[in-house]
Amino acid sequence: MSGHSKWATIKRKKAVTDSRRGKMFTQIIKEITIAAKSGGGDLSGNPRLRLAIDKAKSSNMPSDNIKRAIMKGTGELPGVSYEDVMYEGYGPGGVALIIESVTDNKNRTVSEIRHLLERHGGKFGATGSVAWMFHKKGTIRVPKGTLTEDDMLAIVLDAGADDLRVDGDSFEITTSPEAFEAVKKAIEEKKIPVEEAEIHKIPENTVKVEGPEAEKVLKLMEVLEEHDDTQHVYANFDIDEKVLANFNV
Repeated sequence: MSGHSKWATIKRKKAVTDSRRGKMFTQIIKEITIAAKSGGGDLSGNPRLRLAIDKAKSSNMPSDNIKRAIMKGTGELPGVSYEDVMYEGYGPGGVALIIESVTDNKNRTVSEIRHLLERHGGKFGATGSVAWMFHKKGTIRVPKGTLTEDDMLAIVLDAGADDLRVDGDSFEITTSPEAFEAVKKAIEEKKIPVEEAEIHKIPENTVKVEGPEAEKVLKLMEVLEEHDDTQHVYANFDIDEKVLANFNV
């Protein structure tokens, strides 16, 4: 498992504070709005919107909030006009970073992201400088429940998944972006609850980071993820799991 995957797993296991829950709701609302803006409000023809709404429901977001976000995206209600933006850069130790944001002011966001990078030992990169190091993968996480690993593996491989691994009390299934929805549907048809379903950017190779630089990388990840416009931060670091577990995310 890559360092960034470990980071994501440990964050997920931490208690979710009210402030982070509010940040999560804001992220989801922005994603629903821009998904509806770019692909329309019809779920059957807009997989990005379906995924965002699934995430909203799994986070217990009120249905009225979801409906308003869709209507703002389609223009049925007035609202802020958001844009997708992606920034590339480097962290301490030469760690490659991709920051995906949704913003209503690109000039403000790029300035703030650049400042955060420079303040925490990183640097802003040109378009295309690190994106080639990452590829898209679907990740679906389900509780172990009563199914054996072999039974779960049979279900997801038949649906087109790439792999399955055990992570604590959960199964983590990886897929290509093209097979993601089919695998998710196969799991749901078996009445297996889905804890998490996302399409991530996964690094092709990782960079080992240790000592003080590891702490700096994790702090940079934290401040980038806490930025109001940030949706996702991807990185190719490999940091010892004990260091990750002890970091106060």
